[in-house]
Amino acid sequence: MPLYLFRFGYTAEAWSALMQNPQDRREMLASRIFGMGGRLQGFWYAFGEHDGYALAELPDNVSAASVAVAVNGTGAFRHLDTTVLISAEEMLEAMEHANDFGYAKPGD
Repeated sequence: MPLYLFRFGYTAEAWSALMQNPQDRREMLASRIFGMGGRLQGFWYAFGEHDGYALAELPDNVSAASVAVAVNGTGAFRHLDTTVLISAEEMLEAMEHANDFGYAKPGD
């Protein structure tokens, strides 16, 4: 099942709401992802550009896009970035296929 990395930043209003009513968001998120046929692999908060990260397995890109649209639609986030992750084995296979692609750089 494909793996997706979600990087997010809460709005000031969302942080204020969480300060007023502290809550662990992992269980809610895990149950929603499970309902889409996926699994939450992990959820972390961070310092810096992103307030946190979530790692999830989802059935396909449409499911991942649905999660991103639903989460973004709440208005609680300054940003939400989604990255499709591929395994080292998949990248090795891609490198092998890249040799057959025959792309020519500009000027060639």
